[in-house]
Amino acid sequence: MGIERELARDLLAKVHSRGATEADLLIIETDSSTTQVRLREIESLKSAQERRIHLRVLFGQRSAATSTSDFSMHALDHLAEETCTLARATAPDEYLGLPDPEAVAASVADLGLCDEAARELSVAEKIALVKQAEASALDCDPRITNSEGSGLDTHFSQIVYANTHGFVGEYRTSTFSLAVSPIASEGDAMQRDSWYSVSRKFTQLEAPEVVGATAAKRALRRLGARKVSTQEAPVVFDPDMAASLLRTLAGAVSGTAIYRGASFLLNRMGQQVAADSVTVIDDGTIPGALGSRPFDGEGVPTRRTVVVEHGVLQSYLLDTYCGRRLGLTSTGNAARDAAGISVGSSNFYLVPGTHTPQEIIGSVKSGLYLTELIGFGVNMVTGDYSRGAVGLWIENGELAYPVEEITIAGNLHEMLRNIDMVGNDLEFRGRTAAPTLKIGRMTIAGS
Repeated sequence: MGIERELARDLLAKVHSRGATEADLLIIETDSSTTQVRLREIESLKSAQERRIHLRVLFGQRSAATSTSDFSMHALDHLAEETCTLARATAPDEYLGLPDPEAVAASVADLGLCDEAARELSVAEKIALVKQAEASALDCDPRITNSEGSGLDTHFSQIVYANTHGFVGEYRTSTFSLAVSPIASEGDAMQRDSWYSVSRKFTQLEAPEVVGATAAKRALRRLGARKVSTQEAPVVFDPDMAASLLRTLAGAVSGTAIYRGASFLLNRMGQQVAADSVTVIDDGTIPGALGSRPFDGEGVPTRRTVVVEHGVLQSYLLDTYCGRRLGLTSTGNAARDAAGISVGSSNFYLVPGTHTPQEIIGSVKSGLYLTELIGFGVNMVTGDYSRGAVGLWIENGELAYPVEEITIAGNLHEMLRNIDMVGNDLEFRGRTAAPTLKIGRMTIAGS
């Protein structure tokens, strides 16, 4: 990593010598692989390595961001010159600028984000794992007649951030994900579903037999799906669907959406926006979690931010620019890509409640247990929400039969306030996570 540190310092010196008042950059080096199997045969093996620099240069209140994967001396000289030229040509913006020096991380915490031992996994071991996962699905039941395949993705990254305040920080990450997508058939009916496991540590993935069997059971339970009549009824969101709802909330509390006036939560700080049972936290400091990192895309330390507490909106998610525009400070949520700086959540989750999933389902006399959402029918300004849905119908507190070709609709203002049960089954299967939850009443459009 010493080479990257020197390269970062040299590139910052290049733009400084061209008159830049401030600059920062992110160097990302990735090593990834994909192993895919379908119907017990190898379908594809891929391996890729990439190095990329994201550079931001400021001339006073003018800024430009560029990116390159060419690390040759000539290319970096050109990158420095081009970025400075672009920055001089942009319109000034009084809120632009690096974080204040005292806001940048003083040290880099070790959050246990990289599984170095798993770099030694052989191609043969990866193939065996993926084949076992798919075989467990195919062998689960005679009605599993086909497969869209099974795949293992591995991803290792090295990240270096540096700025003209003199800060240089680095860390490493790894991610492993295993997924299976079987197809179940009965008569002329066919249904597909899937299951996956993802973790920073290879040894913490669910066993391939478990991933495959779970995927098969999910596909089988969709056979014989029916339509239901249009009605208003409770909707129970399974954890993955609850996480989808939470991702919508993350977008609504993004500082970018707030200062642009493009959020249904505009001007709601300090107000009740959800049920008392709803507490939502964004925490980039959880050891080993998928959304954790020691500092954000601007070198600001990540932190634990209470976004909603007992239903009351307490904080937005902010980078430095959004914070300045709103008269607030960064929450350490700057994300970085070729387009520059944006706001992104870290580990964004709904704090679990006390109810088991079985208790939540058991509380519903007639309603929907939601397992899949289709399309994106969400108006972030008004909160209007309408999406295609798949799930299981609940009758007298029991999962009775599968349903499809329906739509669930409501408004996020009412939906969040009408969350009347929160489960105790929180599990981080992604950067955004939630337990099972129940919304007391939504419109379910069917036949």
